[in-house]
Amino acid sequence: MALGKQAKTLTKAQIDTLILHVSNGRNGSRNRVIALLSVRAGLRAKEVAHLTWSMVLNSDGTLADEIALQDCAAKGSSGRTVPMAKDLKAAVVAWRNELGTVDHNARIITTERAAATSAQAIVNMFADWYRSLGFNGCSSHSGRRTFITNAARKISTVGGSLRDVQALAGHSSLTTTQRYIEVNAAAKRRVVEAI
Repeated sequence: MALGKQAKTLTKAQIDTLILHVSNGRNGSRNRVIALLSVRAGLRAKEVAHLTWSMVLNSDGTLADEIALQDCAAKGSSGRTVPMAKDLKAAVVAWRNELGTVDHNARIITTERAAATSAQAIVNMFADWYRSLGFNGCSSHSGRRTFITNAARKISTVGGSLRDVQALAGHSSLTTTQRYIEVNAAAKRRVVEAI
């Protein structure tokens, strides 16, 4: 994508504001899960909409430690496993408790009128949330870009590489992953001064 065409990434303060905003509104538990699937697991709108309980539950019905995103829910053949952050896991547990008994094959994200939702509905939710918060240039892809950028910046501190970030993102090409990563202007200045 050309410069200026990508969704903006979110700061930690913006993420916290988003989570607080969606959690306190109507359908707060569900909306918290949607927002966290974006910013803490890097899922696309389509993946959020098509995620089923079987992809987050163990065979005994307990919550798994990772999302086993199947190809049928992902873009192309980009199914993958993504470890669940503690806050995401807690939000999924709260949503499941609110729903009561869940069918393993049912979608996690439902609406008041339907047992499933569309990717476009997820895109529209993010657009409404960001508009009401005044986050200009943000879209449903902002959480994904933020997740990939943050993972790329921290992966070497845990012994990983950009290939691991590529696998988390479900990209077939490392070049695609690199396009998602936001440039850090302060780091560029520091490295120039260190040379």
